[in-house]
Amino acid sequence: MKIVTFAFVFAFLLSTVRADVAVLTQHNDLNRTGANLSETILNTQNVNTNQFGLVYTRTVDDQIYAQPLVMTNVSLPGKGVHNLLIVATVNDTVYAFDADNPAVTNAYWTNSFLGPNVVPPTATDLLASPCGSFFNISGKFGIIGTPVIDPVAGTIYVVGRTKENGTNFVQRLHALNITNGVERVNSPVLIAATCPGTGTGSIGGVLTFDSFRQNQRPGLALVGGIVYIAWTSHCDWDPYHGWLIGYDATTLQRAVVYNTSPNGAEAGIWMSGQAPAADTNGNLYISVGNGTVGIPGNPRDMTNRGESFLKLTRNGTNLNVASWFTPYNWSYLEANDLDLGSAGILLIPGTSLAFSGGKQGKVYLVNRDNMGGLSGSASVDTNIVQSFQVTALSGANNLHGSPVWWDAADGSYAYIQGESDNLRQYKFNRTNGMFSLPNYAQSPTTAPAGGMPGGILALSGNGTNAGSGIVWASHPFSGDANGQVRPGVLRAYNAQNVGIELWNSERLSSRDSVGSFAKYCPPTVANGKVYLATFSNRLNVYGLLPSPTLDVVRSGTNVFLAWPTNGFPGFKLQTNANVRSASWSNDTHAIVVTNGTFRVTIPVATNTTFYRLIR
Repeated sequence: MKIVTFAFVFAFLLSTVRADVAVLTQHNDLNRTGANLSETILNTQNVNTNQFGLVYTRTVDDQIYAQPLVMTNVSLPGKGVHNLLIVATVNDTVYAFDADNPAVTNAYWTNSFLGPNVVPPTATDLLASPCGSFFNISGKFGIIGTPVIDPVAGTIYVVGRTKENGTNFVQRLHALNITNGVERVNSPVLIAATCPGTGTGSIGGVLTFDSFRQNQRPGLALVGGIVYIAWTSHCDWDPYHGWLIGYDATTLQRAVVYNTSPNGAEAGIWMSGQAPAADTNGNLYISVGNGTVGIPGNPRDMTNRGESFLKLTRNGTNLNVASWFTPYNWSYLEANDLDLGSAGILLIPGTSLAFSGGKQGKVYLVNRDNMGGLSGSASVDTNIVQSFQVTALSGANNLHGSPVWWDAADGSYAYIQGESDNLRQYKFNRTNGMFSLPNYAQSPTTAPAGGMPGGILALSGNGTNAGSGIVWASHPFSGDANGQVRPGVLRAYNAQNVGIELWNSERLSSRDSVGSFAKYCPPTVANGKVYLATFSNRLNVYGLLPSPTLDVVRSGTNVFLAWPTNGFPGFKLQTNANVRSASWSNDTHAIVVTNGTFRVTIPVATNTTFYRLIR
């Protein structure tokens, strides 16, 4: 008997069909859609427990808050051209791993911003804040905001925070060469700024940026040659303000400064880690949290703009408010810590509309060029395109994660998931420029009851192609991640109907378990892989599972076929007398599990037989 075996492996095709997609900024693009629409490998047919799972991990030195980024076709000195996976940690370390090859376990380069008497700040440095020992940030906070990459200049921009000589808290903007991690000319630069203002913390009519209290939570944005960086506070630790500061991407000179509440208080920019959105004209869009609205007696005054969506237009060294929206019930939101600024702004592709929501669990659709200001009504927002509740309980199921978007073959959709609630899918009517209500579909499971922050989302698809769209949701598997480190779960849903869950990391937890959930950090999907940050000092890489090797041993009158059980469920042994024939049939011999392998015993015969493993 002649036996020919071969395991069908689809991985070998990846090098020829992969589109080599780069992910250079938080939530993929300046619209902040969260979507990679050039994903040609992963789809609704192969993302399942049998074919998809955790393929490898990369160890790092601490927790990861920043979304992993991917830079393609980087020429590394002496190492050839590779796609790089950029990972930044709260221990002020940046890593550049191979984005494709599981066998390359060590980083191509690393850069640490630490040194003698230079350490990352920690949660214990904040005991005097209103949080006290409630650690919203559980440990260190060296790098929190997602970096941004300039592919033309080959530079990655990242904000690092350090405590120096025991008492000096410093924030710096670093510009690193993508090929080796070395600081560019003029890098790093100390972050410092002032602006005129009489608000909290003002001295002599001047507000000074406080590098200790100001928390650099949002991702960085590269717009029109300027690197924009935004800040909120640690635990509403007054005095603080929302700051948005821009640095020239080439010279690293400070170019523009904006303060959200110069004559008031608070109004932080945090957006659960999302970066500012931007349009093709370079206008910026942000959502602002709790803080002063207007001036006493005039909430429409432009000076202080807490609880608002803002469109900002650069004018020299300033950013001017070109358009804005504040909910009619802003004072209620303010009094109950239901700030609008808990989710980032999505600019809906192909429209002039902006979409976001806040802790009340309510979303707002506005004309981004004429957002509507403040309604003249005391009971409804009459000045905007649309608003509606997207969580089951108003004010109890907060929105933290930002919405994501997909233009599918059968329509346009937004996806959003509040805490303790279902992932919800809303269909957008491009004829009337509004969402059709109620929600089009919702997930069969919720984020854990009583637990922040809900689902942190990403989307992958091959253009508008049916069967290609997947919504990826990362959230705590149990408990509340607001002030605790909790186990995480990654879920994949059919983007055409999120009522269909394709896969999750707990279905085969022994292989796919996430570890500790990375708060506010979206998955990054590129080139057939899903890169997921964790608080377990590692980055997880999910993808199509490798095919097992089919071993053949002849002993006496029998032939023994074997393949490993570990990580290879769902394979079928098939047989065929003619390898060119498409008529393969399932082998009927008994499969026995022995010592971690599947084994099949077949009596020796005279004919030639081909065997294969296939899912």
